[in-house]
Amino acid sequence: MQLEFFEIDVSDYVAVVTLNRPPVNAHNWQVREEMARLFDSFTDRDDVRVAVITGAGKTFCAGADIKERASMNEEGAYWQHARRVREASNSIRECAKPVIAAVNGVALGAGMGLAMACDIVIASEAASFAMPEIDIGLAGGAAFMSTLFSRSIARELMFTGKRISAAELYRLGVISACVAPDALMDEAMKLAREIASKSPIGMRYAKMSFNTVEEMPRRDGYRFEQNVTYLLSQTEDAQEAKRAFLEKRKPVFKGK
Repeated sequence: MQLEFFEIDVSDYVAVVTLNRPPVNAHNWQVREEMARLFDSFTDRDDVRVAVITGAGKTFCAGADIKERASMNEEGAYWQHARRVREASNSIRECAKPVIAAVNGVALGAGMGLAMACDIVIASEAASFAMPEIDIGLAGGAAFMSTLFSRSIARELMFTGKRISAAELYRLGVISACVAPDALMDEAMKLAREIASKSPIGMRYAKMSFNTVEEMPRRDGYRFEQNVTYLLSQTEDAQEAKRAFLEKRKPVFKGK
């Protein structure tokens, strides 16, 4: 796969994805197209069990390329643009493999959306987040902001466009960790390797369960999880996990 704005390194079942579009890793149509193709491919790759996405340089992602928006004058252009934006984000959420965001710097607008589309977010102490669309005559982000923050905080951030630090997001329980800049990738890789050591088929079902039950009443969600647990219990990996537990050794998973 030829990619212009993403660098990929795969080792020990972990794919490290670096968004590299200088100077601030802003999203344009090509970034979104490449992102969707990349994360769709991870679903089918046996050598990838978890992905870590970060930004090149000192910026995670400064959001959408506003210059591109100025050229959307043709009929249907805006709606095609909106569809690409949705599907780029959905490609991460719908990827069968867990995705960790290692946020190394500012994550603004679409950049914050990118981070929050990931399953787990770890950030540098130098990172900050914002949804500044209100300052450029736009609106967006209410759907996912409402799932992350209280009603009051979500609306304050949207209505003011102000930045919130990684430390404050960690205090609020929105992200999993806030670490020193030079420790960010070590922390992300440590977590990624732990996840990669689990049963691949079990992890696929676990992520599918989270994505599914988010849209369900609790009673129906619990039933769905029980059904998934039954299906998993019939897999080779489940049998191997039981044997390894009884034999007091590490399991060797095959993803079957």
